[in-house]
Amino acid sequence: MNLEQEILSNSIKSYLYILGVVLATYIFKRFVSRFFASLIYTWIDKKNHSELRKSHVHRLVIPIEQFLLFLVAVIALYELKFPEVWNVHLFKLTLQQVIESVVKLFFIILLIRVCLRTLEFVSIVLEEKSKLTKDQTDDQLVLFFRDFFKVILYIIGVLLVLRYVFNENIGNLVTSLSIVGAAVALSMRESLENIIASFIIFFDKPFTVGDLVKVNNFTGTIEKIGLRSTRIRTQDKTYITVPNKQMVDTIVDNISLRSERKIEMDIQLSVQTTASLIAMLSAHIRSVIAQQSHILSSTVFVADAGKQAHIIHVECYVAMQVSISSLQQLREKINVEIIEFANQHQIQFAENG
Repeated sequence: MNLEQEILSNSIKSYLYILGVVLATYIFKRFVSRFFASLIYTWIDKKNHSELRKSHVHRLVIPIEQFLLFLVAVIALYELKFPEVWNVHLFKLTLQQVIESVVKLFFIILLIRVCLRTLEFVSIVLEEKSKLTKDQTDDQLVLFFRDFFKVILYIIGVLLVLRYVFNENIGNLVTSLSIVGAAVALSMRESLENIIASFIIFFDKPFTVGDLVKVNNFTGTIEKIGLRSTRIRTQDKTYITVPNKQMVDTIVDNISLRSERKIEMDIQLSVQTTASLIAMLSAHIRSVIAQQSHILSSTVFVADAGKQAHIIHVECYVAMQVSISSLQQLREKINVEIIEFANQHQIQFAENG
């Protein structure tokens, strides 16, 4: 066989050389891709846990293999001469230009895919490491920045396609779209405000995932803080979504950061109740409260004396470690003691309107 014989403007020797390079890459691509995946994992996790390595490195291997094989194949094929018989025109473009554009498109897609898989790989490893800490802020922070950088990568991918596939001048394109961009920005002002608010939440940390909060008359536990909104599981077991802008602009009561829980009651007595009976009831309430070991401090006083009712105001504070059910049982016990004392001494409660 004459290796110098030309087929489609290239010698058989050139074809065999290209085929050998591609086959060698196909054989060694698994080793190279595993090396790069392991290198990235080692860079992220200095402790280099073997079990985590085995369970996560494979996520990067396949996209790196595909990208590496495609890259080497393209570089090798560029060493060949484009066949003269294929030098035809399709509309205003030559077949060579069309093929080059398609190759660039696939190259950009595979590159962005590798970047996305790397981002997911990094986020998974960091997420598992963050689970080892008690603070849940870093857990949500990993998910937040994963979604954020995904959007950035998609935007970069679109710009690369416009620049290298369609040969558009990105600078001129951005300038020509500035007015349209301004209009879009105005129409998406609320979404942009929510995104900015999400950064404020993450860096200012008025609340974190797992905190019990009260906002807009809803009380619940923060389950997720996203780019646009915050998800809350309410005490009624419903799942509500609150825009981040509202979480920043409105008053948010972070119940988890309270130092103490509060029991507050207003005992309304009939206006016919004598001052001595009111004083006896107040003293009895203080005595009942003093017997409760969970109560840290308390206040009992006659808050109002009027035409419709005499009001005894009661405030008790317990530690945050006391559960809600224990708090409700304590409140019930105090109320029952008040009712029993009132019945024994014929103290009448005020009637509503």
